[in-house]
Amino acid sequence: MKKFSLFFAFLLLIFLSRTSSAQTPGECNIAIDTRNELNSISSNMYGIFFEDINFGADGGLYAEMIKNRSFEFAYPLMGWTPSGHVTVQTTDPCFSKNPRYVQLSLDKNTFTGTALDNEGFRGMGFRENEQYRISVFARTAEPQAVLLIELIDSAHKTHDTVSITVMGDSWRKYTATVGSSFTDEHGRLRVRLVTQGSVCLDHISLFPVNTWKGRENGMRSDIAQALNDLKPGVFRFPGGCIVEGTTLETRYQWKNTVGAVEDRPLNINRWFYTFFDRLFPDYFQSYGLGFYEYFQLCEDFGADALPVLNCGMACQFQDGPCVPLDQLQPYIEDALDLIEFANGPSDSRWGKLRAQMGHPEPFGLKMLAIGNEQWGSEYPERLIPFVKAIREKYPEIQIIGSAGPYAGGELFDEMWPEMRRIGVDLVDEHYYMTPEWFFANAGRYDSYDRQGPKVFAGEFAAHDRKQGNANTFLSALAEAAFMTGLERNADVVRLATYAPLLAHKEAWQWNPDLIWFDNHTVVKTPNYYVQQLYSQYKGTNALNTSCSISDLRGSHGFYATSAIDKEKSQIIVKIVNSLPGSREITIDLADTQYTLSSPAEVITLQSDDLTAVNTFEAPESITPKKGAAALNGNRLRLTLKGQSFTVVVISI
Repeated sequence: MKKFSLFFAFLLLIFLSRTSSAQTPGECNIAIDTRNELNSISSNMYGIFFEDINFGADGGLYAEMIKNRSFEFAYPLMGWTPSGHVTVQTTDPCFSKNPRYVQLSLDKNTFTGTALDNEGFRGMGFRENEQYRISVFARTAEPQAVLLIELIDSAHKTHDTVSITVMGDSWRKYTATVGSSFTDEHGRLRVRLVTQGSVCLDHISLFPVNTWKGRENGMRSDIAQALNDLKPGVFRFPGGCIVEGTTLETRYQWKNTVGAVEDRPLNINRWFYTFFDRLFPDYFQSYGLGFYEYFQLCEDFGADALPVLNCGMACQFQDGPCVPLDQLQPYIEDALDLIEFANGPSDSRWGKLRAQMGHPEPFGLKMLAIGNEQWGSEYPERLIPFVKAIREKYPEIQIIGSAGPYAGGELFDEMWPEMRRIGVDLVDEHYYMTPEWFFANAGRYDSYDRQGPKVFAGEFAAHDRKQGNANTFLSALAEAAFMTGLERNADVVRLATYAPLLAHKEAWQWNPDLIWFDNHTVVKTPNYYVQQLYSQYKGTNALNTSCSISDLRGSHGFYATSAIDKEKSQIIVKIVNSLPGSREITIDLADTQYTLSSPAEVITLQSDDLTAVNTFEAPESITPKKGAAALNGNRLRLTLKGQSFTVVVISI
């Protein structure tokens, strides 16, 4: 027995001696080889995808505060509450594409007075000491007609007024500015006729003076600023499913969105009726935010424009029709004309219109998507003539095709070979999947064909279905883990955009969404900060990265990637610790040829509660926290918090 005990003690001593220098459980050494650059990272790698869903345009980014300003909704006075004598007219209209207008009449027997109240988009967000610009096209047969414009709060109290005097029986634009003496998220506007007789009104418009860049037909400044702060490299617009339409007649047509804003024809928004449990009969597209404004925003944000055009197919999910192949030419001409609008000289037909709208210089369009998420044999046979025509006239334009609506399966497997055969430059992949899927697919692109078309991850978001698809921290953490694989495979994945982008708190059809807003406030989700950190710290070249205990694709809860930014002289390491406990790591750049500067910047997005969200009451519950860590030579020791996404920036 004694001999056995001595033998056992001897074995234990050997085991301890062998493990004493090994890492303790959970400790990880991340080695970065700065001499081994895997691939270049596209300068426009991470961006934003805009679709007019969840009242993202009218009532959202587009700063117009009046709903149904031209009386062209299916019910002409939807959004308006009339009193007294108010009629809808079409004789001798102000605008040919928007022929309806209203006539207000007042006589001594109109004891109620004559007025129109507009409810705005779930109210109007007035702020104390802010200025608002009212404009209206009007005419009168009277010597003059006086209109009183009134700002009203949610308790129906009138606060601030300004008058407009209309003179002459020809249509003319009138403008005035009124200041608000109160703050209210659910105000309304009243237009009241105070002189006897009649007056005709059209395109009644109200904008805050403080729009993005101060433009009259401008964007809501706080939402636009939130988009600008993402530092997007690419801006995909205008959708999405609205590009397709439920019918070809209701598809998005870019030519209807340019030219004078007052004469852009209204279109129904397909998100009006797509989900009958979230029906919004007041959801239309005024096209005030049109293709010119989209290109302008791209320029503002420093993002490459990526327009999406209809390929001759309406929404396949709703059994929409396809245009016959022998009638496809107008759709192809729309694509060629759009390139001319964006890039053509100012003496060309569509370049001239761009110049007349205020931008004589080309916008510099580089790429174009044909179709949204189409599938089946109908799509390739319509895509081919688009590709042929664009290649012949504009060979420099990159063309993006579709892999269908899903992340895999029969339709996906059918479309990819077709996209290779046709020779598109990028293939648009969409995935709305669970957080578990995103964690498990960080290596999705490791084995993709390096010689085929590149990937555009055009729509993706982790859907935390257990939490009603809320923008939980779990969903953001899963996206951060997945995106390490996008960066590691940047030679295959050239572009990536989260979707959808915006959602109105009181009028949404789809969630999750990157940014939530009401009429006063913008709430950035944890997902927003993941996208922002990837975009701000993407680097120029991915580096070979390895770990002593993990494949950095999810084993032991670790996901990581690293890059060098040769323009900013930085080495950037992105690490996700998906497990609850803190982990000790060492970032090892022992063989680097660069001189490293200490301390390193450490940015962490973390929550102990995976179900946590940012709310309107607590919009900054989950935000990146900045810190620093000292280097010991070419090594940096760091404690990763549990359930965290960490970005380490080392200056060189």
